[in-house]
Amino acid sequence: MQQGQVLPTILVVEDDPLIRGLVEEALADGGFGTVIVSSGEEAIVLLKGETNDYRALVTDINLSGPVDGWDIARVGREIDAAFPIVYMTGAAGDEWPSKGVPGSILLAKPFAPAQLVTALSQLLNAGTPTG
Repeated sequence: MQQGQVLPTILVVEDDPLIRGLVEEALADGGFGTVIVSSGEEAIVLLKGETNDYRALVTDINLSGPVDGWDIARVGREIDAAFPIVYMTGAAGDEWPSKGVPGSILLAKPFAPAQLVTALSQLLNAGTPTG
């Protein structure tokens, strides 16, 4: 990477410290910067913030607290209809067709770090619809 080049920043929401570390390492290896939070409430505050320059959202679905990954993704899509979303889950995958936002990707835990980088790259390279 050239000096001064800015990494695309991915907002990551995961309440398990071990998985947070694995996701952060995988994204760093894939050439992404990360902002990592452990609660849905924190994520929504960041998404609605004035300096929201996140390129995508990677979120666990089942989080401790009242806000889950489905809620965070909906907020992201209210702000930007083409906002790339990757869901991670160990148990809620069967709800994805009804609760997931269109054009998102679901990764079932455990997944290989390369799968996460590939999923994000697919969504980011798809570009935004014109018009």
